[in-house]
Amino acid sequence: MTTQLYENPIFLEHIVPEGHPERPDRLKALNLALEHPNFAELKRVEAPKGSEDLVLLAHTEEHLRSIKKWIPEEDITQIEADTFASPSSFDAALTAVGAAIAAVDAVFAGEADNAFVAARPPGHHAEKNRPMGFCFFNTVAIAARHAQRAHGVERVAIVDWDVHHGNGTQDIFWNHPSVLFCSTHQMPLYPGTGAKEETGVKHNIVNAPLSPNSGSEHFRDAFRTRVLAALDNFRPDLVLISAGFDAHYRDPLAQINLMAEDFDWATGRLMEVAGKSGGNRIVSLLEGGYDLEGLAESAAMHIQRLMRG
Repeated sequence: MTTQLYENPIFLEHIVPEGHPERPDRLKALNLALEHPNFAELKRVEAPKGSEDLVLLAHTEEHLRSIKKWIPEEDITQIEADTFASPSSFDAALTAVGAAIAAVDAVFAGEADNAFVAARPPGHHAEKNRPMGFCFFNTVAIAARHAQRAHGVERVAIVDWDVHHGNGTQDIFWNHPSVLFCSTHQMPLYPGTGAKEETGVKHNIVNAPLSPNSGSEHFRDAFRTRVLAALDNFRPDLVLISAGFDAHYRDPLAQINLMAEDFDWATGRLMEVAGKSGGNRIVSLLEGGYDLEGLAESAAMHIQRLMRG
């Protein structure tokens, strides 16, 4: 398998208040893990900055204008309860979009089988017209829309295993059955969405909530019976992953007790899905994960599985 990793120094320049969990150290910890010889063959690509027009694939013009208005000339400003912006935050968010678009283009051009986007800020909580939960733009949703517009993709699957439900992605695709959104997440937990009964207009939303203190067995069972079953029926042309690693047992923001090996296992199962109907095409985007050791270990195993197939 050929795997490309998209990165850019601008992602470290999105500055948040001291003590905030979504901090630049997250990427620094991942970069340290990727210094291991296992990643010598990993092709690392500098992510391009995306255009503002790309944001409009998933968001309103009002949302884009609002985010631009909130960016300070200096220091840090608070956009909403958990979301902060610094002078470089808008450029970082646009570069996250550009990275996702470049990764989608690469897998359709045959330059890579799959890709991992090591970007911040994350995106899956951003709704059509609302930033929230550390997120400005819903990068994975924009990537899905780009795949459909630019590459004629008929069926896109988005699998979100972040411990927090991807309410923004669900909001954006609720009425769009050409996109299947599957999520495993802790419930109850922020943002309060993600019940099994939330199914979308054509049952294209598949939620698999997990109770607090669930472990590997519960996660794998939910993944098999709900997520993989839905994917088998949907037969996606492209698999996108909202790859949050905050369901790791070390993470401070939730109470799900996964091991790094669980993310390796889930990655392997999604590679099997992509191999059946999607030409092996997978693009994975970093979402949450706030314990530096748990994040680095889990993301490294995820990337390593993408590389080896």
